[in-house]
Amino acid sequence: MRRRLLVLLSVLSLLLGGSLLAAPAASAHPYCAQVWGSTAKGVPGMSAGQLTNVRAGRHACFDRLVLDVDRPLTAWSVRYVGQVVMDGSGAVVPVRGGARLEVVARVNVLPTDAFFVGSGRDLVNTAGYRTFRQVAWAGSFEGVSTVALGVRARLPFRAFVLPGPGAGSRLVVDVGHQWCAPGHTDC
Repeated sequence: MRRRLLVLLSVLSLLLGGSLLAAPAASAHPYCAQVWGSTAKGVPGMSAGQLTNVRAGRHACFDRLVLDVDRPLTAWSVRYVGQVVMDGSGAVVPVRGGARLEVVARVNVLPTDAFFVGSGRDLVNTAGYRTFRQVAWAGSFEGVSTVALGVRARLPFRAFVLPGPGAGSRLVVDVGHQWCAPGHTDC
């Protein structure tokens, strides 16, 4: 019994000692306290509803893209890609910038709405934006609507859905202006 207790105490002390001696995590210096990363984000599946608007805004630490949907958006994805391709045909949608985000809302769009006609058409004027270079329509096919977002470089981003207004929802994509706080390279 005593031997088991000694073995247990030894193992416990090794475990505790190992955790106390472990080096602390490196302190990061993210820009504007953003710890978003650049990996793909999204929720699989399909949604009901229709895409009704695409808009953008400038903020102190990031540029924001918003896709408005007339019902709750339950399926979407945002990811960096080498090329954004047009839904249905697979044709490449040329987009200005050093990197491209493919922004997908798994909802329909009214094909007669002039706002969404023409692949590659600019949806938002990005003049004066720090990060965004172009927001272009990449099409809608079989309940999947895609927007091509050209950005200055592969930068950290976050994506999420907000409820409203009314019965609708909004897919929000924020892209940071840079990775690190000024004067730092370890972020």
